[in-house]
This record gives sequence, C-alpha cells and structure tokens, in this order.
Amino acid sequence: MDKKSTASPHLLEIAWEACNQVGGIYTVIRSKVPAMMEYWGDQYCLIGPYFPNQAAAEFEPSDDYSDVYGKAVLELREQGIECYYGTWLVTGRPKIVLINPQSAFRGLSEIKYFLWENHRIPTSNEDLLNQVLAFGDMVKRYIKILADKTKVVAHFHEWMVGSAIPDLRREQVPVKIVFTTHATLLGRYLAMNDPNFYDQLTSVDWQHEARHFNIEPAVSIERAAAHGAHVFTTVSEVTVRECIYLLDRIPDTVLPNGLNIRRFTAMHEFQNLHLTYKKKIHRFVMGHFFQSFPFDLEKTIYFFTSGRYEYRNKGFDLTLEALARLNHRMKQAKSDMTVVMFFVTKQPFYSINPAVLHSKALMEEIQDTVESIQEQLGERLFNAAASCTDHKLPELNSFVDDYWKLRYRRTIQSWKTHQLPPVVTHNLVNDQTDEILHFLRTSNLVNNADDRVKVVYHPDFISPINPLFGMEYGQFVRGCHLGVFPSYYEPWGYTPLECVASGIPAVTSDLSGFGDYVKKHVKKYTDKGIYVIDRHERSFDDAAEQLTRHMFDYVEMSRRERIAQRNKVEGLSEMFDWKKLLVHYERAYQLALTTNSEE
Repeated sequence: MDKKSTASPHLLEIAWEACNQVGGIYTVIRSKVPAMMEYWGDQYCLIGPYFPNQAAAEFEPSDDYSDVYGKAVLELREQGIECYYGTWLVTGRPKIVLINPQSAFRGLSEIKYFLWENHRIPTSNEDLLNQVLAFGDMVKRYIKILADKTKVVAHFHEWMVGSAIPDLRREQVPVKIVFTTHATLLGRYLAMNDPNFYDQLTSVDWQHEARHFNIEPAVSIERAAAHGAHVFTTVSEVTVRECIYLLDRIPDTVLPNGLNIRRFTAMHEFQNLHLTYKKKIHRFVMGHFFQSFPFDLEKTIYFFTSGRYEYRNKGFDLTLEALARLNHRMKQAKSDMTVVMFFVTKQPFYSINPAVLHSKALMEEIQDTVESIQEQLGERLFNAAASCTDHKLPELNSFVDDYWKLRYRRTIQSWKTHQLPPVVTHNLVNDQTDEILHFLRTSNLVNNADDRVKVVYHPDFISPINPLFGMEYGQFVRGCHLGVFPSYYEPWGYTPLECVASGIPAVTSDLSGFGDYVKKHVKKYTDKGIYVIDRHERSFDDAAEQLTRHMFDYVEMSRRERIAQRNKVEGLSEMFDWKKLLVHYERAYQLALTTNSEE
C-alpha cells in the first residue's frame, strides 16, 4: 500500500470510550493508538465526550492550537460549545478533542425534531440517549469545520457516536465516513434472552424486537449509521451475519481486534512472571481454603473466567456445567490434583464477606509470627554454631521462647474452622437470585473437602487496591494456568486474547469472533494452547462435554507439558499484535477514500 496516498488525509477516530472507560471498546481504541500514531503521526486525532472525572486522570490540555484540529476547536468554541484540545495520556500520546455533551442540551428538542423529521429516528428522554444525541450534533459541527480545512476520513465506533452520520450525509459534508459496529445492540439483547438466537436470526422483525426491549431509538441510530457510512465494518465474521439480518447491510470489510503484544527476548522471562504471580494467588488460596482444609499447592491448577456479567452470553452457564462434570470425572479417576476456578465479574454487593477478610488477617498474623520465630531462631542458631564444640544440629525447639510457641499455637487454633470455605467472597445484593450462586448451591459444588474442583466467585474486578488480591488484573491472568471463555455471544472477545498475550492457554468458542478467527487462521491451534469449543449448531450438552474433556486433558498434563504449551501460546501472540492487524483498518480507509461520495 502506498503510505503517502493513504496518510495524506487527516484521520478522525470518534468513540464514546475515547478517554472514557466504560467497556471493551476502550481497550480496542486505547491499545490501537501506538500503531495508529506510528502510521498516521500528527494527522491522527480522536474525539470523545468530556467527563471531568475521566479527563482529570487521562487528559492533558494543550495551549497550542496551530494545527487544523486545534483551529477547528477554537471555531467550535466560538459557537458556544465547551470543548477541549490536548493529549490523551496513554501509550502513543495521541491528540484528542473532548466535547462536553451538556453544551448542546439547550438545543436537544430541536436536535430530536430534525432526527425524526429528516431521518425518521425516534427518540426518548433517557439520560444516556440525551448525552449521545447532544454529542453527535457537536461532532457533526466539528467535522463540518474541519472538512473546510483539509481532507478528512472520520471513523465512528458504535451507535453512541453514530447520530452524527445521517446529517453529515444529508448536508453533503465532504468527509469520508467509516462506521464500525462492535456488536449490534439488538443482537446482544436477543442473545441474552433467546436460547435459539442464531437459529431465528433470519426471521427477526428488528423494529418489533427493538420496541419490545425498549431500545428502538438506539437501534434506529445504529441502522442509520450503518446505511449512512461510505464503508461499513464489523469486528468478526461471526457478527457479519448479525449485521446483514439486523441492520440490513452487508459489512464491506472485517476489522479484527488486537493488542500491544510485549514479546520477551528470553523465553524464561515470561515463565518467571507466571511463577511470581502464581505465588501471590497461592497466598490468597491458602488464606481462603486452608483454614478449613489444606491441599497440595504443587498439584493445584488455577482456572479463571472474567468479563461482564452476562450469564448465558459469556458462557458462565456452560462453564459451571462443565466444572460440575469435571469434579465428578476427577473423583472417578481418583485424581490427586485440585482445580481452583475463579469467576471474576461485576455484581452489586454490600461488602466483602467479613469471614474472608478475617481469615486473610489471621493468615498475615501467622506470617508475622513465623517471621519473628525465624529471626529469633536464626540469630540463636548462628551463635550456637559459632560457639559449638561438635558438629551436631542443636535441638531447634529450645531456641524459641515460650511466648512465640504459645502465640504460634493460639493463632493457628483461632484460624482453623470446620466451616466450608465460602464460594463467594462478597455479600451480594442479589444473593438469592444470583445465577452463578444458584447453580453452585443446587449442584452442591460448594467447596466440600473431597471436591477436586473448588470455586471462588469474586464479584468485583481485580486491581492493586483490591484487598483480597492486591494485584493488577494482567498479573492475575499471568499467575493462572487456563482462561475459560466458551461464549454463546461474543462479537470478538478480548479475554482469551489477553490470555494469549500473557502466554496463558485459553478456551474460547466458535461463536466468538476470536474463536472463529483462530479456527480460520491458526493451524493446529489446540496444540498451541487455544481450545475452541464447537457451539455453532451444537447442543448445550455436547458443548459442555467438549469443555469438560478439554479441562480434564489439561489437568492430566505434566508440569513439563504445561510449560511447553505456555511457550507455544506466547509464540502465537505475535499474530494478534496491532502492528500486524492494522492493515485491515488501512484497507477500510483506502476503500472509503476511493468511494464516490454520492454512493
């Protein structure tokens, strides 16, 4: 591709999650920035909504408005719009324009009137929709100003910024428009509520269903954006069919998602990181389980799943069923291994379970006591060794004061309990109706001593300020052995990709964009640590059996085999680097630039 011809226009990337972390699209936009900057340089700029709390942490205002983006900001301000120009403080440090949606609230009635009058897009008085419509109107104004100064390609992500597109086309603004739907809004709702979603996709009455779920304005914006764009894209082949039947337009191209892949010059480096963070998880597991019963940490495997709480869509239901079967199978096989499965998601809770915190505190007290005994013992042993006349090891017990012996015994006695370790770490608001807890309780997968599969349900995201783990989510991923994400509905799926980037094997499904991509582009992917569950046109029972088999096979691996597989996964990660995948984006921009504006 001729770099000069592609890079000659200015590229605007518009997203509700630019400098505003809400969900997965934030990761897409943020992680792609360094590769975009390397290719586009000063001709690349983002637009996002201005929210003071988010901006305070991630935005640095500029006092230089000399380029076309800055000049357009000044002109927009002259129209009475509150907007800011500066740098997004992420790797790559791109230019960014932040516009306060509140600035256009006084004209909301007029904005809504013309959306209906000109495009038959209905509206409501919902707060998010009001912000989205106000933001869209100001983005349109900004692009009109910018398009008078230079050649512009505008890339819009998702329906939240799509309301600007119909008017840009109607007013014939000289801008080339790319629109990406990462997941159709209606598709997500249907998949959550219809177990036969994929079978019935061809016969969906979009308007009827959108009204049923009370999302007609958003779906109408999404459809108008898809039809108004010069180039319409989605993130995977899995969502192409969804776009055809729910948005009535065939995507022009697919834009797979990537990550910034950090490669290690020496293979042992990332293996050492796995060991370091696994020890941190060991410490949590000891505090959580060992007060009730110990097990051999050298024969313990850590599985995990994470993501938004969508019980069916994220495959939590399938994962739980497979875990129950795995527990039974490991008991039958008299396996001496233990699997600890972590569910990391976000659910409303009152507080962390006091018993969990109490056990952790007592563990820390035991550690302090042991360290004090070690210090006393070490000093006295050294003195004895220096002054002894024989070569015998002294009776070490005699070197420890009665005080520390008593404190050691009492601390351990107060820590030990006959109660089962809790399956959930927090006191949930919806404890009685939570679907994960309901399954665990009805299937008696409640951390019994003889269970080979233990469960820790952590209804909050993991971060360094989290009192139970005290580590970054990425560090937690590296410390585990296997990520489990057999999604029913997943347009792409960052969680298994994050595992691959960390050199950790992962389970995905062929109904996720990532899993579908792997099946089509990676040879012998199972050998390389990516397990793809076949869910397309397969029964739930069949998929559960596949997942159980994959898990059991992994448990049966030797330590040497698991290390070898991590090496293969880490070696595979390079193909998902943004530097490799950016070619798909450049193809979309080239297609937009060569498209007749009247098309």
